[in-house]
Amino acid sequence: MVAMGEAARPRALFLAGLAAVYIAAFGSLYVQIPGLYGREGILPARRVLRLSGKGLWEQLRDSPTLLWLGPHLGLDTEQGMELLCLLGVLGALGALLCEPLRDCLVFALLRMFYLSLYQVGQVFLYFQWDSLLLEAGFLAVLVAPLGLFRGGSQAWRPHDSVTFWAVRWLLFRLMFASGVVKLSSRCPTWWGLTALTYHYETQCIPTPGAWFAHQLPVWFHKLSVVATYVIEVALPLLFFAPLRRLRLFSFYCQVLLQVLIILTGNYNFFNVLTIVLALSLLDEEHVGHWLGRPRRRQGPGWPPSLGSALAVLLELGTYGTLLLGTVRCFGLELHWDTKRLETKVAFTYHEFSTWLRAVTLPLVGVAFLSLSWEILVALYRCACVRGCFWKLWATLQWAAMATATVGLFAVSLVPFTYMEHQSNAQLWPGIHRAFGAVQPFQVVNSYGLFRRMTGVGGRPEVILEGSWDGHGWTEIEFMYKPGNVSAAPAVVAPHQPRLDWQLWFAALGPHQSSPWFSALVLRLLQGQPDVIRLVQTDESRYPFRGRPPTFVRAQLYKYWFTSSSEASPGPAPWWRRQHVQEFFPAVSLGDPRLESLLSQHGLKDKPPPRRRADSLLPRFLRSVRRLCQPYSGPTVLWSLYLVAATAGLLRALARRARGVTPPARHKGTRERGERNGLRATEGTRGTEGTRGSEGTRGSEGTRGTEGTRATEGRHGSKRKK
Repeated sequence: MVAMGEAARPRALFLAGLAAVYIAAFGSLYVQIPGLYGREGILPARRVLRLSGKGLWEQLRDSPTLLWLGPHLGLDTEQGMELLCLLGVLGALGALLCEPLRDCLVFALLRMFYLSLYQVGQVFLYFQWDSLLLEAGFLAVLVAPLGLFRGGSQAWRPHDSVTFWAVRWLLFRLMFASGVVKLSSRCPTWWGLTALTYHYETQCIPTPGAWFAHQLPVWFHKLSVVATYVIEVALPLLFFAPLRRLRLFSFYCQVLLQVLIILTGNYNFFNVLTIVLALSLLDEEHVGHWLGRPRRRQGPGWPPSLGSALAVLLELGTYGTLLLGTVRCFGLELHWDTKRLETKVAFTYHEFSTWLRAVTLPLVGVAFLSLSWEILVALYRCACVRGCFWKLWATLQWAAMATATVGLFAVSLVPFTYMEHQSNAQLWPGIHRAFGAVQPFQVVNSYGLFRRMTGVGGRPEVILEGSWDGHGWTEIEFMYKPGNVSAAPAVVAPHQPRLDWQLWFAALGPHQSSPWFSALVLRLLQGQPDVIRLVQTDESRYPFRGRPPTFVRAQLYKYWFTSSSEASPGPAPWWRRQHVQEFFPAVSLGDPRLESLLSQHGLKDKPPPRRRADSLLPRFLRSVRRLCQPYSGPTVLWSLYLVAATAGLLRALARRARGVTPPARHKGTRERGERNGLRATEGTRGTEGTRGSEGTRGSEGTRGTEGTRATEGRHGSKRKK
């Protein structure tokens, strides 16, 4: 088994990528706060944080959110949420642009901000990617260096491979569980390999690419489902493989799957976050090849050594096993006469359940062995540090981080084994109690996407309608979700229109199972501008912009993608639809049915009197809100990314104009690392004889001629000794 070794570049990419994801998460939520959580929004956040007479610490214990501090700053709950989003965007933007800000303190603040928002987000913020971001954010606190107030050192530490391993374990749990739940749910479309014939048109917000993917032949859809099973169930086992080429192979397969999902579906920042987690499969050398500054490795001689030959045989054997296992488990047959590939599931549900029961705990054992190896290698690196003080300091850090990682791994076994109940019951009761203690903080979570395929008989869609007289009805068209059959599917990622997402879930059942829908109808009848902006940012496209409708109702339709062979006069429609039934009856303000629903779900309350906001902070928040109000979520997010890209480009051009290749601080960082004995940790790698010229390169591949010669001299004298 091979340890991860130094991975400063993958760590830097992981932290930068997570900062970019935080920008999308905070920025997307910010533009929707007034309509979703405002004092006259759909689900006002003040409902969650009601004063109960408890002290501040008791309130934080019951609901850990910084929004309890809002009244002390003269802010209501809505303004507190806006402040946290703005601080989150600024902090994430700084971490993306400035490497010294990729510090554990900065990431601890970012996670604290998002957890505070999550606690009051209610149904609009309870998605798996929100939980995944919170868990990844907690790992970033462990992975990121602590050097913001100590000179900003970003050097790779001996124990960093241990904490970075936890990111790989999170990726494994996410992908393996996502593949397993598709089979354990007994969904006939997943077992019949026909899920993708429905998925592209029935997902929440498809892209134009989904329409083209839907036109592909059925045999290709079935083969795509088989590939999904292989990537999500089989390949995650290679995350802990001793051969780096196997880990790189699994990395590129995971990235390929996520890119295809991005092209065919609007899943906000979820797929990008998954790719960021997959960076934990990379090593220093491979990222160096990406950046054009590879680490020099001593190539294998000829004839190859016994170890190299065994590694090649093991790699070829792994690929062959994957291929043969896929053919056997899914009955792949190629018919040359018809030029079609037939496939079917060649195992039963009982056989799958038996296999899952047999492998769940052994997989936990393999992961524990991999973690134990990383811990032991990190301890050896600590022992190689020069100087008694630095050796002791490195060992203390190793002990703290190893204990935290082992504890986190143990607690994560509870949600991981949810997919197999017998294995979950065999866990030590103390682990279950520990999981219950940390559950309010979203430290570890369970995952499993696309458990069952919905919309097999047609995509259900709720269409809201308004009227002034109760006879002539006008459809209320949303910006993103399907409505007008001639409108092309939208491209909104990494923004998530959370109202549109919840309307997709609402269409899967009666309106009583979505209590917030009554509040949406009420706000449309009242003509609340903040809620209307969730429907249409451009007021000219909202049919009741002059005065609100007197009546509002909702109809349930079934939608299908049109086929490429359908011919129609005029512009070709993207969708065809059929009316099913009434979803929500026609109501007006004061209607007893509407009042009863609002009272039943606790949504009928008068907003408190608006707080006097004469201080600077509330006025600043209102100014920023007025500045962003005319723009949609995707426009705001891509503007932020454009600012980040422009700043990075200008900084690179300024360095090139000055003729300075590396930042000066990298040389100092590397020299400080050498004084602390960190260069001795390279002795654990088998290619230390070829690394003499690398002594002055930091995490960004810094090269300096004089520093290289000096380093060669030091290594030469070391070898003489």
